[in-house]
Amino acid sequence: MISSIKDFKTPFFIGIAGVGMSAIAQYLNGIGKNVSGSDRFFIPGEYNEIKEKLEAESIQCFPQNGEGITDQIDLIVVSTAIEDTVMEVQKAKQMNIPIIKRSELLAMIALSKKTIAVGGTSGKSTTSAMLYDILEYAGLDPSIISGAGLVNLINKGKIGNAKVGKGEWLVIEADESDGSIVQYKPEIGLLLNIDKDHQEIDELMRIFKVFKSHSKTFVINQSHSLTNELSQNIQQDFSIDEKISAGYMAKNFKQVGFTIHFIVNNIDFSVNTAGKHNMENALAAITVANSIGVDMKTCAAGLKNYEGIYRRFQVYGNKNGVWMIDDYAHNPVKCAAAIKAAQPVTSKVIAWFQPHGYKPTKFLRNEFVDEIANSLRPDDEIWMSEIFYAGGTAIKDISAKDLINDLKTKGKNAFFIEDRNNFLDTVRSHFTENCVLLLMGARDPSLEQFAKDCWDKL
Repeated sequence: MISSIKDFKTPFFIGIAGVGMSAIAQYLNGIGKNVSGSDRFFIPGEYNEIKEKLEAESIQCFPQNGEGITDQIDLIVVSTAIEDTVMEVQKAKQMNIPIIKRSELLAMIALSKKTIAVGGTSGKSTTSAMLYDILEYAGLDPSIISGAGLVNLINKGKIGNAKVGKGEWLVIEADESDGSIVQYKPEIGLLLNIDKDHQEIDELMRIFKVFKSHSKTFVINQSHSLTNELSQNIQQDFSIDEKISAGYMAKNFKQVGFTIHFIVNNIDFSVNTAGKHNMENALAAITVANSIGVDMKTCAAGLKNYEGIYRRFQVYGNKNGVWMIDDYAHNPVKCAAAIKAAQPVTSKVIAWFQPHGYKPTKFLRNEFVDEIANSLRPDDEIWMSEIFYAGGTAIKDISAKDLINDLKTKGKNAFFIEDRNNFLDTVRSHFTENCVLLLMGARDPSLEQFAKDCWDKL
């Protein structure tokens, strides 16, 4: 029976290349476990960057063919994407090796530290990274398990989504999409927002109420109409709406290029990122950091060093008057926030989006159309390529073209380009001397290379 991280020494991760899996694998490796794993993307003779970086950390990697599962393995870790029919799962069962979900293991890790669990339907990765940077700057030597790579760790040759510190604090993302957030019992639970994504609002409210009940201290966003119902104490909450009071207030937002400026409780802040939503994320991080003893001026100094996270409004640069930005935005609110964040940079934003999954796209069709339509200025454009299909038994009863047609009926500059490989050549005639090309999408592992190709050919 595995009930604690002390109960095993040699865990094996099936699907270790996934961002959530690789983060926990690196963390366990960092605390002295003998970690190994497999992935279907590890193909003999083919280069894989994740595999290279994991092996550089002494995490042995195997093809997903069972060869890595030996009698030395005392725990198998799987993600929700790994089904029981996978051959390696079957082998582990035959060998009577305990099997647990990634989220169960993360919950065990969270119990071993003073954990800050960051929840909400948007902004978890960014807020976690900002909080980590503040605590690191303050000398608290925190640990982090994130859903995205921190640029300052990536620049050191790491995957960047996990780090083991010697301090007592651990920052984790608490995911609501699969309901696993209810497993965590953190020292501090942080709730950023609640919007329809993956699940209906009623179910999300139920999940976040459990999250609150499991958190010793619960911090929420008072300026969000749904989260404020779950407040534990208004003085430990935050707000970016000057009409809604809270213990921590951000005001005087200003964006100059790719830097935002604002004031929190009479202290000036400047962060190298874009968008009012990132002021909100920063405020959440500031609120938690200050509540555990980091003074406000140290918070401001720590955020000045913030370098961002991978594929979250990642600015590639400017070529021929066109700024190119790559973003992980994939739900309606995130797409709208990314578009709005790009608008102060130039007078025209050309946004491209690849939805993922037929069921999620159909579920959020109206929200996508409304949020994107409301975010676009008269000269801005929205382009979409066909929905990313990851395989399985999905019913293909919706197309990205349907969303584009809906946007056209609202009078928006909306264009469908089925094959994204034709996008750049087709959109060139729409560029102006000063515009932003914003790429958006998630889940598709080839989006990173797509962005790099667009930049090379821009």
